[in-house]
Amino acid sequence: MTPHQIAEVLDRPHSRALLARDITRLSYVAADGTPRCVPIAFTWNGREVVCCTTRNAPKLVSLRRDPAVALTVDTEVHPPKILLLRGRVELDDVDGIPEEYLQMNGSYDMSEEQRVAWETEVRSLYDGMVRLVITPTWAKLIDFETTLPSAVEELVRQRAERQPA
Repeated sequence: MTPHQIAEVLDRPHSRALLARDITRLSYVAADGTPRCVPIAFTWNGREVVCCTTRNAPKLVSLRRDPAVALTVDTEVHPPKILLLRGRVELDDVDGIPEEYLQMNGSYDMSEEQRVAWETEVRSLYDGMVRLVITPTWAKLIDFETTLPSAVEELVRQRAERQPA
C-alpha cells in the first residue's frame, strides 16, 4: 500500500474511533518461531501506534530479531468494527516513564486519588521502559457497512455472478 492509501484508511471515521480505543492486539513471531498475539495498551499519535513495555519483557527479544508486527483494534458489538494494521516496530529504550504510557493508561476509570496512587506505584516500579513505535505499512478497515473481509467480498461477488441477469 502507498502512504496515501494507508492515510485514507486511517482517516475514516470508524478508523479514527478505533485508534482512540485503549487496547490493541499485537501479533509477532516469538523466539521459538511460534506466533504470539498479546493485548497491549496503545496510543495513536497521528502517524504511529505507540505501546510501552517493561525493559525485561520477553517480546523484546523477538521484536529485535524480527520487527514485523500486526495489530488488531476492534469493537465488541454487532456489527463489529475492525482495524487491521501491519508494520515494523522500532524499539526506543527510555529512562523513566514515557508520557505515552501515562496517557494511554489515563483513560481508565480512576478517581483522582486512585490515579495518584497508580502513578506513584508505576514510578516506583519502573526505572525505564521500552516504547514500541509502529508505523503502519498496510491498513484495512472492516466495518461491515462499506467494507467486508476479503473472503466475504469474494463470496458476495460469486453469489452475484450466479444470479440470473
